[in-house]
Amino acid sequence: MKRRTRKEKMLVKNREYVYSVACVWLIIDQLVKLIVRSKVSLLEEISVIPGFFSIFYIENKGAAFSFFSGATIVLIVLSILVLAFLHYYVLTEEKMTKWRVFGLGIVIGGVVGNLIDRILYGAVIDYLSFDIFGYEFPVFNIADIGITVGFVILAINILRRDGNEFRDKGGK
Repeated sequence: MKRRTRKEKMLVKNREYVYSVACVWLIIDQLVKLIVRSKVSLLEEISVIPGFFSIFYIENKGAAFSFFSGATIVLIVLSILVLAFLHYYVLTEEKMTKWRVFGLGIVIGGVVGNLIDRILYGAVIDYLSFDIFGYEFPVFNIADIGITVGFVILAINILRRDGNEFRDKGGK
């Protein structure tokens, strides 16, 4: 049996960390959705910070900002394709920073969380509602936070890494 090199062991650990983060994010997302579904009626709004933040339970049959509303099957297939791509990336990426591990984990956890909602309920459970300076931001959930923040972390991390590689090669 071939012994793994230190680099191979680190790659396996990083993959385990990505999926550990994804599982934690998914559990938090699904637990909060379960609480909202059991304690708040559909379309009920509970003011937490008046004029700024409330819990407003809706079921979103589309994607972000209700785009593709009613296209549940398309969104399920798209989610599965995104997950397949991210899994491939996790398996093949050799330069995993802690930020990249975290970013990938929360994106995967978020995509799976919303995918579970679409499969079980035909819609995504949204409940976080903010009114910022009179603008009512679209209602969202913890899975959405993971997807958005995770992609921002990944983009910054990839761009930063590419810039560092350029400088390491003698560029200015």
